[in-house]
Amino acid sequence: MTLLQPLRRISDAVNQAAIVACVACVLIMLGISFTAFLYKLATGSTLSWTYSLARLFLPWIGFLSMTISLRYGEHVAMTLLVRSLPRLLLKVAAGLCLGVIALFGLMLVWYGWGFFQGASQVYMVSDQIQISAKFTAIVIPISGGIVLLHLVQGFDLLEHFIDDDSVIDGLIDTADGEKRS
Repeated sequence: MTLLQPLRRISDAVNQAAIVACVACVLIMLGISFTAFLYKLATGSTLSWTYSLARLFLPWIGFLSMTISLRYGEHVAMTLLVRSLPRLLLKVAAGLCLGVIALFGLMLVWYGWGFFQGASQVYMVSDQIQISAKFTAIVIPISGGIVLLHLVQGFDLLEHFIDDDSVIDGLIDTADGEKRS
């Protein structure tokens, strides 16, 4: 258990970095689009490269936001079905769910790395701006690694497995322990 705490802190730090990276990608996309808008207002003509450059950030936003939503338990789940299971089967279902997530993360790393290595084309954003496909391909194995790292959070990733009664009881106990002045 002593190894899990540092790994969980690393998972949280990586999650924060992914949030910052997603926000940065969105801001860069907005900046590129706003530049195109201002250029159109000022000159009356358009910049041909702005759309192509801005869309190169979409894979980064999509894959990194997937890892962020996983960290907060906001992923696809069959909550009603799972909550109707007995406690033992609930834990088995949680373990299976974590196993499927681990398999998905491993596949992202394995196949994503091969995709990254094979990405040889160059995106011709404009005559002057050429960006390697490796820029967008590397996000796939990175996101797979983040998914695998987040697995150290264990059942905390699966918020839909939390028993509502225990959560409510915990909130009531917390409120009862407060002192009001």
